[in-house]
Amino acid sequence: MAILVSLSGLPGVGKTTLAKELAASVKAIHLRVDSVEAALKNSVLRINPAEDAGYLAVASVAVDNLLLGFDVIADTVNPVEDSRRLWAETAASGNALLLNVEVVCSDQALHRDRVEARESDINGLIVPDWKKVSNRTFEPWQEDRVIVDTSIDSIEKCASVIVDEMANLKSAVR
Repeated sequence: MAILVSLSGLPGVGKTTLAKELAASVKAIHLRVDSVEAALKNSVLRINPAEDAGYLAVASVAVDNLLLGFDVIADTVNPVEDSRRLWAETAASGNALLLNVEVVCSDQALHRDRVEARESDINGLIVPDWKKVSNRTFEPWQEDRVIVDTSIDSIEKCASVIVDEMANLKSAVR
């Protein structure tokens, strides 16, 4: 059974770096909402802000891949309950298991340094500054999730924790 790994966390905590490492490690599909939102902005429709369009597009592509049996890594902020619910619905629609992962950087100075040093790697994507990141709404989680802290553990270690959780999840349904 395929697994949808929903990565959540504020910009600059290391979600995309972790998603790339994890996708390479388990040979999963990496779906990055920033890429989709930038494409929507650059399209002839000029959709900006994308509102929920980026999330819905990524979720749709995720379902297609989950139904084919591929594990999918959804790389999104997921700041509110509605966006988190979307991934539960996506996993169900894709006949897949869901693994929620909250990515944090508990060292605020390091997080700020990362945000301030970030450069966009996507045409048309403007990365948020520290003021926008630190003022962003991020509702506390109510559901179970795995928490990885990129200020404590390396990206490789964080990915390893998630790989282990994926294996545990798969073995629990056998």
